[in-house]
Amino acid sequence: MAGLKAVSGNDAAYSAACLFDRIGEFLHAHRLDPDPGNYAFAYHLIAAPEGPLARAVAELTDGGVRLTRRDIESLGGTQSDEKSAGPAIVQRKTEGLVAQTQMQVEGFEDMVQAMRVEAQGFGRDLAESAAAIDRSRSDAGIGGAPMLDNVARITAGMLERVRVAETRLDAATREAAELRTKLEEARDNARRDPLTDLPNRRAFEEAFAAQTASGELICVAICDVDHFKSVNDRFGHAVGDRVLKAIAEALTQSCQGHLVARYGGEEFAILFTGISRGAARATLDHARSIVAAKRYRLRDSDEPLGAITISGGVTLAGTREDYATVYQRADALLYDAKSAGRNRICYDK
Repeated sequence: MAGLKAVSGNDAAYSAACLFDRIGEFLHAHRLDPDPGNYAFAYHLIAAPEGPLARAVAELTDGGVRLTRRDIESLGGTQSDEKSAGPAIVQRKTEGLVAQTQMQVEGFEDMVQAMRVEAQGFGRDLAESAAAIDRSRSDAGIGGAPMLDNVARITAGMLERVRVAETRLDAATREAAELRTKLEEARDNARRDPLTDLPNRRAFEEAFAAQTASGELICVAICDVDHFKSVNDRFGHAVGDRVLKAIAEALTQSCQGHLVARYGGEEFAILFTGISRGAARATLDHARSIVAAKRYRLRDSDEPLGAITISGGVTLAGTREDYATVYQRADALLYDAKSAGRNRICYDK
């Protein structure tokens, strides 16, 4: 958050009008609606430029990435104390803990499996020894029978204990495998949007990094729903959620073979790999036309929602180009599409 300065009520340079202007500039830069929640968030951020909220925002916006509505929600909305940055920090710590726990469970599972194999081998050896002792008892005659009986009894007892241990190890192995599966699901859920079941922003950025390392041709598209706020205002968030799910489905079907993610709020991102910029633009434009052609209606009254459209920007990622630069370029193209009348896809030529 470079450039932010503390605001003092006694400093004429930071009058109410100046503070209002700076808050407006912040909201405009991040394309945030000037509603009370966003305004209060911006106020607390600008008023405490060295506070925990500002540090968390600086981390999220490193390289010029703009905030989304979901980012603000994850940062605690309008609060400016340590709790405001808590959810984002807690999420990162939780993901680290899940990864560490999964490694420990995998190690435990391997250890239990090795113990299970050793117990089975020891059990087989004991069973063979018991059979040999039984044969020896019949050959030893009366004088050697008591001693062999005692050995046989001890061996039988050990064999039974080994069998019990094998049963317990079997159960422990199954429990470890189940826990490992649940931990894998938890890690997957941390990178998945609960509403649309698409990968989320974190998963998208990780996929970009992986594809960049592979050297494959990459195009990034950023798109969002035109006038989405009016849908929520007129029909409620439940209807807005259904619209987002429908658009997520349309993008996924039209962009098969490529990664579609919900980037935050009404914004989606697509990672095109192995195709040209023109082909990526054509693919996304096909998805746009499908969304625009669909006629959305309320379930209870069959009332039409009106036209729902999306706009987007597509850019080709240069070799070893960092994600923030690519995102900014795609986002600027999205701005161009909005400025040109919406319901269109722009791309750099």
